Amino acid sequence: MLARENLVTFAEFPGRRIARRFGYVSGQAEQPQNRLRSTFRSIGMLVGLAPVELVSDAERLRAEALEHLRQRAERVGANAVLGLQFHVSERPDGSCVVIAFGEAVRVVREERT
Repeated sequence: MLARENLVTFAEFPGRRIARRFGYVSGQAEQPQNRLRSTFRSIGMLVGLAPVELVSDAERLRAEALEHLRQRAERVGANAVLGLQFHVSERPDGSCVVIAFGEAVRVVREERT
């Protein structure tokens, strides 16, 4: 099982060495456009209201993309993902896409001498 603490943003894993590299893996989550929500969001932004649902949507999409990445890394035999990054984009149709990606690796504890 690939634990959440083994999903890291740096290129090396402190106290462990890379035993095998599996290549890059990614996970994606998408939020389709909701025209009614977009209209109310725009009105709220015009009058200075903070778009709270934007934050919760972004957090949900990020978590979903991360879970897809974790599952794909496990399928190839990895127990860690290094160099974790996120990319967020809005498509021309108004939908939002979050992609999580990183290098799937198998790490083992370094023996101290």
